[in-house]
Amino acid sequence: MSDGDNENLPLGDQNIIPINIEEEMRGAYIDYSMSVIISRALPDVRDGLKPVHRRVLYGMLELGVLHNRPYKKSARIVGEVLGKYHPHGDSSVYDTMVRMAQEWSLRYPLVDGQGNFGSVDGDSPAAMRYTEARLRRIAEEMLHDINKETVDFQPNFDDSLNEPSVLPGKVPNLLVNGTSGIAVGMATNMAPHNLTEVVNGTIAYIENPEIEISELMQHVTAPDFPTGATIYGYQGVRNAYETGRGRVVLRAKAEFETTKTGKEQIIVTEIPYQVNKASMIEKTAALINEKRLEGISDIRDESDRNGMRVVYDIKKDAIPNIVLNNLYKYTQLQSSFGINNVALVKGRPHTLNLKEIITYFVEHRHEVVIRRTEYELKEAEKRMHILEGYMIVLESKDVTDQVIQLIRDSRDPEIAKTGLIEQFGLSEIQAKAILEMRLQRLTGLEIEKIEQEYKELKLHIDDLKDILAREERRMTIIKDELTELRDKYGDERRSDIIHAADGFTAEDMIPDEEMVITISHEGYIKRTALTEYRTQGRGGVGSKGVITKSDDFTEHLFVASTHNYLLIFTESGKVFWKKVWEIPEGTKASKGRAIQNLINIESDDKIRSVINVNSLSDEDYINNNYIMMCTTNGIIKKTTLEAYSRPRQNGINAITIREDDRLLDVSLTNGDNHIVIAKKSGRAIHFHESDVRPMGRTAAGVKGVTMEGENDRVINMVCIAREDANLLVVSEKGYGKRSDIGAYRITKRGGKGVQAMKVTEKTGTLVAVKEVIDSDDLMIINKSGITIRIKVEDLRVMGRATQGVRLIKLNDDDEISSVEKIEKMDEVDEVAGDSPESSETSETNE
Repeated sequence: MSDGDNENLPLGDQNIIPINIEEEMRGAYIDYSMSVIISRALPDVRDGLKPVHRRVLYGMLELGVLHNRPYKKSARIVGEVLGKYHPHGDSSVYDTMVRMAQEWSLRYPLVDGQGNFGSVDGDSPAAMRYTEARLRRIAEEMLHDINKETVDFQPNFDDSLNEPSVLPGKVPNLLVNGTSGIAVGMATNMAPHNLTEVVNGTIAYIENPEIEISELMQHVTAPDFPTGATIYGYQGVRNAYETGRGRVVLRAKAEFETTKTGKEQIIVTEIPYQVNKASMIEKTAALINEKRLEGISDIRDESDRNGMRVVYDIKKDAIPNIVLNNLYKYTQLQSSFGINNVALVKGRPHTLNLKEIITYFVEHRHEVVIRRTEYELKEAEKRMHILEGYMIVLESKDVTDQVIQLIRDSRDPEIAKTGLIEQFGLSEIQAKAILEMRLQRLTGLEIEKIEQEYKELKLHIDDLKDILAREERRMTIIKDELTELRDKYGDERRSDIIHAADGFTAEDMIPDEEMVITISHEGYIKRTALTEYRTQGRGGVGSKGVITKSDDFTEHLFVASTHNYLLIFTESGKVFWKKVWEIPEGTKASKGRAIQNLINIESDDKIRSVINVNSLSDEDYINNNYIMMCTTNGIIKKTTLEAYSRPRQNGINAITIREDDRLLDVSLTNGDNHIVIAKKSGRAIHFHESDVRPMGRTAAGVKGVTMEGENDRVINMVCIAREDANLLVVSEKGYGKRSDIGAYRITKRGGKGVQAMKVTEKTGTLVAVKEVIDSDDLMIINKSGITIRIKVEDLRVMGRATQGVRLIKLNDDDEISSVEKIEKMDEVDEVAGDSPESSETSETNE
């Protein structure tokens, strides 16, 4: 708008000044931003305090609520700070004072609160009219020497009073207590530290200003949080100290306990910094109800005045280590603290590394020592000047008498002062001091005291001048004050450090043990320590191994190490991955857990084979080993293990299965194995693995054996890798035998095979074929859930076409469902069963 246009406006509107809205908004927002950054949200690098914290501490000092004085009502303190220095809401002042009194918020609290100041559960403090407070002794160290012109003062909000722009800060508060704040376009989040470590690091810097950050970290090892807990991994700490930014992972401190009744518990005694305990327990309970956390039967908060104690009761079939790892994964028992070291340096925000924070603190203390010394020197010289006047007056008795006579003859003090100045050459200050001197100072003893004070003061002034003249003296003073501070307030670290956690996984906490993996026909899975199974003589009645429903029975049983991978193949041709330690543990007699809860298997699919693999990351291993698969219709397929080395949550297709077929058996081979495929009809085919070329992951495979009749099906595939092995065959009625593998002539794949057992009504059809040696043991399971473990060496080698011997006694309506071999253990409990000879049939039909 032009001036001419302004003249044409009505008289009342001619004072309107046109302004560009964009420029006005920009300028106003910049002013607001700077106000928030400088006067509200960011701490000063020198004392580590924001303005509100500084005003609260100074207001309490002015009010006289020191650590050795009575408490005063919080409302009185808030009113003092509010009325004099901080013209904002009373809640901002009270909340600040409350936080400085909470031992779980500040590593070294600055306020001593009396009353309800909240709790680690997030409870609100009582109203300010109910609580009382005073300064702690360490807070007084922050204010020490503030009346000696050590810091600059500035007018308060109404220019009626002065307030400090920074505190002398003998304590390295920025590192010791940390801070957090959100400004405009930036934020700060600084971690608390241990006072002893920070002082040691500061002293190391003073002694060697060229010290590297890595050397400082030998003293200041890591943040030290007021709630303790464990710092899990060190890379984040290193990043924060070197760059000013880093992420520190915190884990609660937990231990395992067993009650008198045998129930296992996880006891949490320390939680991560800034975690609300009550909220954490509530959220954990919700996760348990949603089935996202398993293995926990109850949670209780048993914390009291003696300390924190959160109890997690563990279910019988759960592994405490696994439960704890899941708690770390899904709850706030593990949290992260993002370090962002932003502070004001000469009024401007900067991101600071560890050395820079210490450097600016030392520079501030150096300036405080200089200004304090200058103030003390000035005060000492003032006193020295007065003492010199005393010495002139008290030089001799005659001079003293003349002074007294002059004062007595003077009509008023001004005449007396003038006379002293003119007659004895005194300054106005000295003359005034002599006029105010009491007559008792003229006694001999008092004169000696004045002379002694004069000598001591002269030495003191020389010392102060020496301090101002030499920087090394000033640095020594700073070191001595820090050492005194450390000795008075230093304590032990609360937060532990696990340095190697960067490559640490949940699996590292699981011991490497042999486990028996059991999978039932209806899909219940469990793992049981191999030592729970006892060795029996052949022909014994066995022991109860699995509690199953009447129509369920054990279908898969094998031994694997807890750190092995399980490749789980279904009859539809899919494969899933699971670590052995992730399988729920159960007793020998327990049912186990439904496998659908562990892998994403479809409801109409079934587990057909599970093999354990040592590693999926070793390139040489996965490229030189193969997965050999066989279907019930005799289709066989070989694929490199590498094709199955990338685990996926929902599994992948391992083989393409035809509509009238299903996957039956899977084995891990080395490329030079012999393959034996046995059929229900009692025949088996034997060919070399090289007859089957490696195929792609989704290929359908080639014919391995020809079926005989509509009811004939493949019952097992065996990959033979040992020259001294025998072939064990077992029928459904409990008969079995072992024969030399050489008795099964090698043919090309696709044939009908040779007779493996003479199948009769007495023996029943063939149900299993296994590769065994003398040192193996057999685990035989029937459909009623009875299991028996026998030694292979108890079975003598027989001819290929024989009927065999009775391996296990069966009821008339019972049948064998599964036969698995396990390695023989060195130490087992031998349980005497029936004599091996008593159960052996005489019908060998050699």
